[in-house]
Amino acid sequence: VLTMGHGDDAALATPERAVTLTCAPTSSGTHPSAARACAELRGIGGDFDALATRSDVLCNKLYRPVVVTVEGVWQGKRVSYERAFSNECVKDSYGYGGVFTF
Repeated sequence: VLTMGHGDDAALATPERAVTLTCAPTSSGTHPSAARACAELRGIGGDFDALATRSDVLCNKLYRPVVVTVEGVWQGKRVSYERAFSNECVKDSYGYGGVFTF
């Protein structure tokens, strides 16, 4: 389950969007780009910290922080992840339009 809300910290941010993502045996869930997100995760071995920002995206410096959380299981191992971004454009620039774009 992936969530997104505005704020610096998931404990203080109210989730505004939530999606489900299943990558095995096939890509599915309510994530709008499930196949692309799963392909990205397979490419980095499920390590969300390994998602890098794309160089082809330009974002403004507006500070309107968003925080994403991930709770689930990747190949039998529990995953709990949280990351804050300075704005939604920066969030969407991580990876290749898959994992955090929802």
